[in-house]
Parts: sequence; C-alpha cells; structure tokens
Amino acid sequence: MIVRGIRGATTVARDEPSLILDATEQLLREIVGRNGFDPDDVASALFTVTPDLISEFPAAAARRMGWTLVPLLNFTEIGVPGRLERCIRVLVHVNTELPQDRIQHVYLEGATVLRPDLTGR
Repeated sequence: MIVRGIRGATTVARDEPSLILDATEQLLREIVGRNGFDPDDVASALFTVTPDLISEFPAAAARRMGWTLVPLLNFTEIGVPGRLERCIRVLVHVNTELPQDRIQHVYLEGATVLRPDLTGR
C-alpha cells in the first residue's frame, strides 16, 4: 500500500450549516464510492472553504459519517476576486493499492469548472 491524495470539490447555494454538511457528505461518499476505500484506509483529510462560507466546518460532515479517528483540518481558501464562490474543497490522503492513474478525483455541482479534465473520467 501507498498513500495517495484524492481531490474533490463541490459548491453550495448559500452559507447554511445544513447545506455545507450535506454537500460535504455527498462529496465524501462519492469519493469513497469511486475509489473503494474504508474510513480505516484514510490517513487524513484537509478541507478548505472559500471566505464566504463561515457557518460550519466541512470536517463535521466526515465526523457524522463515522470518520471519528481520522485526523481532519479545516482552512479558508484565499479570496481571489472573480473565482468560484461558496466552494468546499477536500484533499483526502488514503492508503491504497491503486496506481496514481486509477485515482478518481471528484468535482460536483459548480465545482466541475475547476478541473474539467478530471470530471469526465
């Protein structure tokens, strides 16, 4: 096994705790589903939000999914004018046997514009 990074991102319509939690959980479930790992395989996860999302930590969604022993951190993205708003990003570090070219990164909702090269895989 080796540690691989899996990227993902999604957007929400408004800065509301339930929207942030639900969108983050949907994103994480999709990442898990496409890459076939268990919470025990996760070494850590780093979450970022754009400066316009302040009502909830996205890592709380991972906790409610049972990732209680996984080290999680939340950060604020830099606020670059004109860039994607209300965006939640994650970098999950997973112990896996998958080669790098088999990792499936996940971009949902408005975040598909961030990496169109990866959204169609």
